Amino acid sequence: MSLFLFKTLYTPCRTITDAAILASDGKIAFAGERSAAKPAQNQDIHDFGDCVAVPGFFDLHFHGAAGCDVMRGTARELEAMERFLARHGTTSYLPTTVTAPVDPTLSALEQLANAIERNNNEAGRARPLGIHLEGPFLSHAKRGVHAAENLIPPTIAVFEKFWQAARGHVRMMTIAPELDGAEEVIAEATKRGVCISIGHSNASRDEAQRGIKAGARHATHTFNAMRALDHREPGILGEVLTNNQISADVIADGIHVHPSVIDLLVRAKGIENVVLITDALSAAGMPDGHYRLGTMEFELKNGRCERNGNLAGSVLTLDKAVRNLMEFAHVDLKSAAGAASTNPAKSAGVRGKGVIEPGADADFVVLTPTGEVRATVIGGTLVQ
Repeated sequence: MSLFLFKTLYTPCRTITDAAILASDGKIAFAGERSAAKPAQNQDIHDFGDCVAVPGFFDLHFHGAAGCDVMRGTARELEAMERFLARHGTTSYLPTTVTAPVDPTLSALEQLANAIERNNNEAGRARPLGIHLEGPFLSHAKRGVHAAENLIPPTIAVFEKFWQAARGHVRMMTIAPELDGAEEVIAEATKRGVCISIGHSNASRDEAQRGIKAGARHATHTFNAMRALDHREPGILGEVLTNNQISADVIADGIHVHPSVIDLLVRAKGIENVVLITDALSAAGMPDGHYRLGTMEFELKNGRCERNGNLAGSVLTLDKAVRNLMEFAHVDLKSAAGAASTNPAKSAGVRGKGVIEPGADADFVVLTPTGEVRATVIGGTLVQ
């Protein structure tokens, strides 16, 4: 049992000053004013002075970091990535695939399912809570760096292959709703509890609406790999910005989307419907050079990941995204942290994450008042 003390606590339902969290057996036993906490004998006490506690960050879109790639999915590489994530305040994540031939995709899904089922409680590591399947059901016109030769039409039969290989651990899937067969796949995946995210899409507004009617409830890296907004044909982006039935994630690195457009997104959707993601690649945390995303090679130079002149993901971390959102959209730390914790947990339908309350998992981040990570706590264990 451990007691953690802070100046401020965002639960996020309420703000508590002179706060305390009591963690026991990986769960939160108490969260409130420190004067109401009941200390036990021989418990560890960690006093973080004027720092702020917020729910642990949850990255819904993560391809790799520290020179390691999700598609390889080896135990050694997953450990390196998960330790990297934890150092930046991320306590949970969805390892995200990239479009590849079917057999390597099936192999990657099997390895990721193994990692999820191991439920690794080793201290200092973020935990994979499901798989985000990005591709191969994407638009050729808006595929980005996803290899054209590996894109395939969406069918329930192919989705079933992926589902079986992942042993039911597909929690999110990005799909272009305008593709033939997309509505049937969206409906079937939704029945199985998958969060369907529309993206890598050249859809018209009507096509996007049909995808949402079939079950889609989220949007992938909004503005990127989407048909541009037009005042006569607003397209998928117009629907994403105006439909409050769906949440929208965004890469807030100042490279993928201009800061003023991040501000526009928050104004249009409301902060409660905005989700911060990284779309981080193996180059995250690494020096300039050449790295791999699945079978593809890309270059990191001056903070940009590119392949053949196209952006290929990022080297962003969620703590940096939180600070950027505060600057770009002029929101406070509580709101920005919620976009990296509470909002993604809600979008993905994961209980016990994104909140600090009795019975929830003891996953939280200790921040300075300006949003710098002081410490991360995963399952009640402190990560310095």
